[in-house]
Amino acid sequence: MPLTAPSHQPRRRRRTNRLLAVAATVLTAGALAAAALPATASAGESGRGHGGHEPDHRSGRYQDVQLLSFNDLHGNLEPPAGSSGRVTELQPDGTTRTVDAGGVEYLATHLREARKGHRYSITAAGGDMVGASPLLSGLFHDEPTIEALNKLDLDVTSVGNHEFDEGATELGRLQNGGCHPTEGCYTEEEFEGADFPYLAANVLDEKTKKPVLKPYWVWKQKGVKVGFIGVTLEGTPDVVSAEGVKGLSFKDEVETINTYAKELQRQGVKSIVALVHEGGFPASSSYNYDCDSPGAGDGISGPIADIAENVTPQVDALVTGHTHAAYVCTIPDPAGKPRMVTSAASFGRLYTDTTLTYDRRTGDIARTAVKSANHVVTRDVPKAPDMTRLLDKWSTLAAPIGSRPVGYISGDIPRDGTESPLGDLIADAQLAYGKSQDPETDLALMNPGGIRAPLTYAATGNEGDGVVTYAEGFAVQPFANTVNLKDYTGAQLIQVLKEQVSGPNASAPKILQVSSGLTYTLDLTKTGADRVVTDSIRLNGSAIDPAATYRVASNGFLAGGGDGFPTLGEGTNELVGADDLTALEQYLTAHSSATDPITPPTADRITVVR
Repeated sequence: MPLTAPSHQPRRRRRTNRLLAVAATVLTAGALAAAALPATASAGESGRGHGGHEPDHRSGRYQDVQLLSFNDLHGNLEPPAGSSGRVTELQPDGTTRTVDAGGVEYLATHLREARKGHRYSITAAGGDMVGASPLLSGLFHDEPTIEALNKLDLDVTSVGNHEFDEGATELGRLQNGGCHPTEGCYTEEEFEGADFPYLAANVLDEKTKKPVLKPYWVWKQKGVKVGFIGVTLEGTPDVVSAEGVKGLSFKDEVETINTYAKELQRQGVKSIVALVHEGGFPASSSYNYDCDSPGAGDGISGPIADIAENVTPQVDALVTGHTHAAYVCTIPDPAGKPRMVTSAASFGRLYTDTTLTYDRRTGDIARTAVKSANHVVTRDVPKAPDMTRLLDKWSTLAAPIGSRPVGYISGDIPRDGTESPLGDLIADAQLAYGKSQDPETDLALMNPGGIRAPLTYAATGNEGDGVVTYAEGFAVQPFANTVNLKDYTGAQLIQVLKEQVSGPNASAPKILQVSSGLTYTLDLTKTGADRVVTDSIRLNGSAIDPAATYRVASNGFLAGGGDGFPTLGEGTNELVGADDLTALEQYLTAHSSATDPITPPTADRITVVR
């Protein structure tokens, strides 16, 4: 399924400094505006350089190229609420503090300040720019985010798994432009699409066996050439609905990068950056944690460590994402040379500033001179006026829908933790919805990755404190998954709970959020499936009967076996209901009022032993 532009009225000319590369031909990216870091870091910023000697720039042989990068924006145009809009900063005395961060009005200002003084600057992203977006972007199929990224002068990005939430054809529309096929144009002007290329080197059309989007792109300026290869995680089909990846195949990240690195080398491009939508887990949640203490890459684990250790030495740096973590690490390549691997958390709260020292004599990057640091997108800088105008335009269109009150809460309901208060609330909402469709419904299960934002007590607009608006509910559950009912045996239900910590989820457990009445013990001192203590599993105080039948509510993604829960896909007697946001809205409306708001759940259904 090639991603071609839909047939529409003639498109306006792209900015002339954006020339896209095709798979078989290397084209130039035009001259960029001058760029550099401010002389001093903004409040809340802290970074760490890597590498050894500085090259002699007076000789003219070496040219510093600034690489600004970010990842996992997820359409967060407005400053994210609650913990989603903060980062943790490690202080010199070993303590930590939190810093409010994010919002494209501030991100634009920070990036533009960072570019000042740098004649050679590139801005790249590591995927998931769209998808799971708040109402302001999600309501309009993420056209506002693409417009914002164009204004940010993004040069290139890899696809992420969420770029496939609405399928390959919709991704093609975001790239090429045109009005939505069913909802039409949202404004008087036709949507123009992205001014930057989306790269998808390891995403193939199952019929043609060719990439559905460009596999790589090359930036050129005054004899300096830097190639970019973009891939998403091979396991994308495990975390996206089957409909979203229909007709596509996802190939190994390392093999794909190595293949295209050779192709770029044959074309004379020796400086190469991989944009990889896969990530790792640093030993600290602080964005400025020293990832290389005590040794190179010692402070990070997870899939990206294995990828970085095996990607060809021809690649000079990896910009990564997916795990929403922040890190700046040097991980040795297969030849034992240190190589920079970075991630800028998520939601536009950080950006990474990396200096790549280009050797004009060899055409390669002088790795010993590479430096990189993450910087906070603080909110103590002026808002970018053009971004404010963009937000105002789309906010006006969204307001009649988004400002409607749907419930009331007495305090913040966070989504953090092994079991979260918000996870409990959503599971209870789905259980209540399930019982309204079938009174025999016994319990509900919710995947934590489907909960995208907290519910905050403080008003985000003029609705008043404690009021939950439709827009806030949409930010929590933006996927429009249906609530499905299925029958499972008790043995299958026990197996589902064990799949949280085994199989695909063994290294990075996905702890399902459970409805009221289901309790069990999770013993993290054990390994694999044994971490779920079988004898502790109770439903309304009674042990699970392996031979009995239980009616379970879950979203359609889980019910199809998504997120590494194949046993959930084996249920029978399926009933497909309304979308999960409707279930949450109905629950909030029925169980709260201005005088009797919902109290945050205590999150005491899963006993965790550490």
